[in-house]
Amino acid sequence: MSTIASTEKIVKAASRPTGRVAAYWIVTGILAFSIALSGIGQLMRYGGNVDLVTDIGFPLYITSILGVWKLLGVIAIVLPGLPRLKEWAYSGIFFLMTGAALSHAFANDYGDYGFHIILPLFYAALGLVSWALRPASRRL
Repeated sequence: MSTIASTEKIVKAASRPTGRVAAYWIVTGILAFSIALSGIGQLMRYGGNVDLVTDIGFPLYITSILGVWKLLGVIAIVLPGLPRLKEWAYSGIFFLMTGAALSHAFANDYGDYGFHIILPLFYAALGLVSWALRPASRRL
């Protein structure tokens, strides 16, 4: 009897959805890397970050606030544990990115081929996919 029970456990352990876990880490890695680079760029006021913010009417100091929030969100999502903090970080990234897209749209600053709208919405979608694919150990 114990052999049957132990082989059932082995079969259950072997049939974990590794594809889902791999998809989660790939999507989360892309999201974390992109948001972290964006946050660092805003903190350093590197490249077009200054123009991107000031062209739509925001003060320059907002780059420091957004940069810190982005980096803290990435840290919360990537580190193990703290599932409630992860929920807040995912929602923060979603609201930050959809807010960026809407801010650019309302300011008629679409960028080349709508880039200023499409890119933040793409990051918001990545955040939703990462949230939906997260393993049970990262859920509330």
